Amino acid sequence: MPPVFAHGRLRLYLLKLLDEAPRHGYEVIRLLEERFHGLYAPSAGTVYPRLAKLEAEGLVTHATEGGRKVYSITEAGREELAGRGGELADLELEIRESVSELAAEIRDDVRGAAGKLRDEMRAAAAETRTSPRAEKEKEEWRKVTHEWQEQARRAREDAQQARRQAKDAQDKARREMQRIAKQVQDQVQDHFARGDWPTGVREGLSELTAQLTGLTTKPARPTAPGPAAPAPDWPGAPADSTGDPARDLDRLLDRFRDDIRDAARDHGITESQLADARAHLATAATHIVADLLKRNGGR
Repeated sequence: MPPVFAHGRLRLYLLKLLDEAPRHGYEVIRLLEERFHGLYAPSAGTVYPRLAKLEAEGLVTHATEGGRKVYSITEAGREELAGRGGELADLELEIRESVSELAAEIRDDVRGAAGKLRDEMRAAAAETRTSPRAEKEKEEWRKVTHEWQEQARRAREDAQQARRQAKDAQDKARREMQRIAKQVQDQVQDHFARGDWPTGVREGLSELTAQLTGLTTKPARPTAPGPAAPAPDWPGAPADSTGDPARDLDRLLDRFRDDIRDAARDHGITESQLADARAHLATAATHIVADLLKRNGGR
């Protein structure tokens, strides 16, 4: 099957979708699937890196709303889109042609499978008519056909149930992570409001570790090290410091939570990765609290 988008075309179409309205990544994926009438849907691994590249080029920007990154087109993005109006018209035509090609391929596959099944059934029927045990073989064929139909029906039901269970588990995990993050944030901010921010950091990280520990009780399995993630440009660096250490630390904790939650939502998380994260968080909490106590006279 030929590629749905030629080189650079998906990038242009992402600008067009964001020019229509600000959207988060999964909404962009859903819209692309709708434009292709369900025949094509890009993966998160296709869309998110391109959104990040557009943002690095200054063509889009994002804001965090409800724990999600909502992307918007910038003036520079609109200028590029306006300068490529003719190319965008060609792209719309290419999309319609791609939909037609995909539909034709699916139709041909269905026809081929139906034709093959029809030929097999005709051959079986011809063999049955020439056999001296025709009636018995016909009955056996009916039984086999019925069993196939029952197996197909049960397989469809099992698949539907598995999809429902997976969605319920995903929704439950998302709600639990949001609850934990809100609980820890409220606890830390309460200490900050009383001026006892070292205790707030210590108890907040300890509470986060304890809550994450409760999500799973299975032991971690060793995993191969993955590629190192790029160092985030977190708030509170000298370039954008507010001058208030407690406030800058609060911003760091918010960014810490958002980055980890975004990575888990966009790429998924296994039980072994969760166990590793729990160990890393406990180590980080120990070092940070010890450093804060040392620099503040052991209070």
